Amino acid sequence: MKRRLCLAALAAAVAAPASRAEALSGLARVRQRGSLVVGLYHDMPPFHVKGEGIDVQLARALAAQLEVGVSLLPFHADESVADDLRHVVWRGHYLGWGPADVLMHVPVERALMDANPRVRVLAPYYREKVAIARRLDALPVLDSLAALRGRPVAVAGQSLAGWLLIGADGGALRDTLLTHWPDGVAAARALRQGEVVAAAGLASELESVLGADARFAIEPLPAPRAPSEGWAIGCAVKKDAVDLAEALQRAMQSLQGSGQLAAMFQSAGVPWRL
Repeated sequence: MKRRLCLAALAAAVAAPASRAEALSGLARVRQRGSLVVGLYHDMPPFHVKGEGIDVQLARALAAQLEVGVSLLPFHADESVADDLRHVVWRGHYLGWGPADVLMHVPVERALMDANPRVRVLAPYYREKVAIARRLDALPVLDSLAALRGRPVAVAGQSLAGWLLIGADGGALRDTLLTHWPDGVAAARALRQGEVVAAAGLASELESVLGADARFAIEPLPAPRAPSEGWAIGCAVKKDAVDLAEALQRAMQSLQGSGQLAAMFQSAGVPWRL
């Protein structure tokens, strides 16, 4: 009996700190830990590549606004954003890592929010678009995708731009699409090196490589199914982390108002779009 009582007391003593930690609010846990754990997508140029990029700068700046350190949690994207939210924001991965306090680069879309009631999406900080870059000497005007027929075009096959071009005009562009590139940054580099006459991808990808080069034009992809206004990207936290969400929202507004947010994008060669 004495042994059972001792074991029970020991178990209670060990569990008590964890229980108290769980009882803390999201912001209080961050302050107690002394660092903001930030989930970042692996291999997402110009936002994150090997510990550098716009999202890394922004993660550090948000943590500084909260007066804590930052701990980066890079991860590979799963099959859907819902999977990423589950692994990185509200539950943690089955391999034992996570969750983070906040996930960067989450689409700010009502349908996504409604389908994931365990998370809170907030603090939009950029508007992304699907775009196409072209050599002005080869394609002075690009009013429609028909002008690309028979011409080599670089695009990452496993991307939104890739899917749009592969299916455009009943597949009329497939024969000359070069789709082996890992992302729009690599496609833009192929264009800069003269391997193709055009490259498609996200506007941020193309601008980070070609934005300062007057030989190229970057415009919205003229495809009927392309989102004409693009989409906002922001952050995500657990639904019940209300105080952390409010603190991050204030921090993002401060970075926007001071010009720091625009400067982060400018340092990567990307024009900031609210």
